[in-house]
Amino acid sequence: MTTWQGWQHFATAPPPAPPRPGEPARSEEERLAYHSAFVTVRTPAITTLTTSVRTLMILGRHQQTTARPSLIVTGPATAGKTTALLHVGRACHLAHTAQHPPPATTTHAPVPVAYVLVPPGASAKALATEFARYLGIPLTTRMTQAAITDAVCHTYNQAGVRLVMIDEIHRLNPRTTTGAETADLLKDLTERIAVTFVYAGIDVTSTALFSGVRGAQLAARASLVECGSFPARSGKHEPFRELITGVEAALGLRAHRPGTLPRHASYPTSAPRAASAASPAKQQSPRSSTAPNASPRASLDAVRLDHLAERHHRPTTPARNRPRTTPR
Repeated sequence: MTTWQGWQHFATAPPPAPPRPGEPARSEEERLAYHSAFVTVRTPAITTLTTSVRTLMILGRHQQTTARPSLIVTGPATAGKTTALLHVGRACHLAHTAQHPPPATTTHAPVPVAYVLVPPGASAKALATEFARYLGIPLTTRMTQAAITDAVCHTYNQAGVRLVMIDEIHRLNPRTTTGAETADLLKDLTERIAVTFVYAGIDVTSTALFSGVRGAQLAARASLVECGSFPARSGKHEPFRELITGVEAALGLRAHRPGTLPRHASYPTSAPRAASAASPAKQQSPRSSTAPNASPRASLDAVRLDHLAERHHRPTTPARNRPRTTPR
């Protein structure tokens, strides 16, 4: 998705469709393929990000003299930052192309969205090259960073890009000489390209990204959208139970009583453990014939999560139940 052709394919491909009542039973391969892709369950972070991006894009159209306000999506690893970013980017892409279809006399599709990854240890020239690669801007080995930046700014403005999403922003460290130059490049791009910038990275507020003069400039122009664990209660809502309910509705189970997983919402206690509610269906049920009265808790207990989730979120055995050991 870090090239225009790849992004366009992602944005325009039909999203996976959950099984509908009365439709013919899907084959094992079809079920596995569906659960592998799966649907995006709308979360509070996605809702907040969607509203904020739309607002900033409207405001940015009328701001010409300085850098436009931006957004930073932050949170721990595997908290859904990239998922939220891509979901909003796809929505913006589809909305723009529906409102501004290309003329029948041209074969050039509109380019409303760009998605760029910050390369590890990125220099300013390396990041500028990533921007150029997305739109296929021809470069030569002799081109300087300034020349690449000029080509990028000109082409992005000519192509009508409206939203630039920069992922893995935590790789940028303005405390180093290379990182400082790259941060300066980003500031330059935000002032020269008439777009809204949205960044995403791991625990951005605890990194060097907000430190020093350059960090202060970024912090003063960017709002934060946090992705993290879902609370059990928030006012009159139960965000975590609502998430589990949304996941359950999208699963393609062979034998399942609706409402079973939400009743076990107190078992998964965090966003990583929430993923385990979907894992039995995504990994096991397509290959099994689970009876309707099988224990969901037993199925959940059998699922192996990623190492980070297992290490931090596996229930611990109470001290009184641990076997007594005798010191040597």
